[in-house]
Amino acid sequence: MATTVTRTAVLQLAAIAAHPGPVHERAQALLVELHNHIPFDGAWMALAEPGGAGYTSLASTDLEVSSVRYLSGPQMARDIELTGADRARPPTSLSDMHWSSSDLQTWAECLLPAGFHETLSAALFADGGRHVGFVTVLFQSTEPPSQTVRRQLARVLPGLASGIDPVRALAAAAALISGARAGVVLLPEHGVICLPGLCDDELLAAGSALIAAARDAVSEGSNYVSFLWPRGSRRSPDSYVRVTVLPCERDLVTVACGVVVLSPAPRLRGLTPRELEVLGHVIEGCSNFEIARALGLAPRSVAAHIEHILFKLDAPSRTLAAVRAERAGLYVPLARAGAE
Repeated sequence: MATTVTRTAVLQLAAIAAHPGPVHERAQALLVELHNHIPFDGAWMALAEPGGAGYTSLASTDLEVSSVRYLSGPQMARDIELTGADRARPPTSLSDMHWSSSDLQTWAECLLPAGFHETLSAALFADGGRHVGFVTVLFQSTEPPSQTVRRQLARVLPGLASGIDPVRALAAAAALISGARAGVVLLPEHGVICLPGLCDDELLAAGSALIAAARDAVSEGSNYVSFLWPRGSRRSPDSYVRVTVLPCERDLVTVACGVVVLSPAPRLRGLTPRELEVLGHVIEGCSNFEIARALGLAPRSVAAHIEHILFKLDAPSRTLAAVRAERAGLYVPLARAGAE
């Protein structure tokens, strides 16, 4: 009977994990479904922040707000590291540890006062061994969890990890971009990780100018940004790629700030590399004089470029040209236009 229940749980949790929508909603649904198969008295699930910085709470069941707040704090992260619960291993109970509940601050200050005496805890890992989160199910009984319950939880851990994996969720969003062929997730403050299913590209290296421009776009708070990026020399590029930047949902801001995807460039409407640079400045509201100074051009040359831009975009004014260019992603970002 236990095997049948476990198989059912795996299938149902996998279906929830594959469901679109905010990650916290999936996490809550996963815990609710998990409770149908494992008789716990409380549960908590969280995302692992990059570099072992801590955990961001996603969902809980039958826990007081104060308990969830405590589990989301630095002491829980320290106790997880202390006990080795952040390693890839089977679900661990309090009885398995070398420490008693009174030795661990999280238990002494939070869980015991809340009426819990035992647990099964496990780190969650995505394919390839990437640490994505943590789950703990709590019991009021002082008896250690049975081997049956341990096996049941161990069987469903991959489904739980898949459901909250921020990279998987972002990869699904990137897949909607036509022609997507390379992409990365922007980690908070610095660093990137590749999106599964997409190729690597040297333009997307963590310290590249393109990634800096993408972070600038995310910081401006837009829901969607598209622009062009040259390969080779900016003055005489070999070609362009289209860059699409999508910010993360608010639930993921502690683990990722956005996704950057490369795809084939759109039709450039005959715009030259210099005109694409000028367009970036026009979009930012720069005057002809400011553009001339930034690009080392004579003001009359800038005026000629803008006249050509208006013609090629079929726009009666520079304002309308800027709107059309921004919507079509036909510009090189101003902040990086002069970088090689």
